[in-house]
Amino acid sequence: MNIHTIAGHLNGLCDQSKTGFQFDCYPIDGDVEVLQVNIVGREEIPVFVSVTDNQILCISYLWGENEVNQARRAEMFETMLELNIPMPLSSFAKIDDKYVVYGALSVQSSMEEIEQELAVLSDNCLEVIDELVEFLI
Repeated sequence: MNIHTIAGHLNGLCDQSKTGFQFDCYPIDGDVEVLQVNIVGREEIPVFVSVTDNQILCISYLWGENEVNQARRAEMFETMLELNIPMPLSSFAKIDDKYVVYGALSVQSSMEEIEQELAVLSDNCLEVIDELVEFLI
């Protein structure tokens, strides 16, 4: 399994996707191979996919630390913890100064499972932004 196989599958789905979404994928050059996956109509929240020997990692960036209302930061964290379990297939994390939602799959996952993870992660990002916008400036 690699990002090129995933990109080929997702780009080839067109309107045959089991999730109802259309995907637009672009490899990003760098030390680690990363695939930027845009869901058509949601390009402002891409999902970044990387594949290691053990997992397929899917990450979407939400906002930066500089966008958080510092007076309500602790309350935002509390809300994130409360949302973490009911948010299917996804969890919160922080990478440097950016807040993210991520999900991981086995490298043995089927293309349909990968497509499902990407769709759910995208849906979760929209819900998270809607729920936590009050904590941003």
